[in-house]
Amino acid sequence: MNKTELVKKIAESADISQAAASKTVDALMASVTQELAEGGKVDLIGFGSFSLKHRAARKGRNPSTGQEIEIAAANVPSFKPGKALKEAVNK
Repeated sequence: MNKTELVKKIAESADISQAAASKTVDALMASVTQELAEGGKVDLIGFGSFSLKHRAARKGRNPSTGQEIEIAAANVPSFKPGKALKEAVNK
């Protein structure tokens, strides 16, 4: 499912216009992104939680040349599914 299909499904199930559903999806994604960018965490009870994890700097290799390179440390977004979501997909 892509974003367009998600918006259409939300519009149908919530009985709202696709424009309103699209604004809602955009606002959700922007809010989650902003909170993570500020170092926060977003918990959606029953669905899951979005958080940041720190990935330390490490050495890697360029696959085409075999040359060793330094990969910089980074913060990466992480999602941990909630109990209800796990149960729903494992019926």
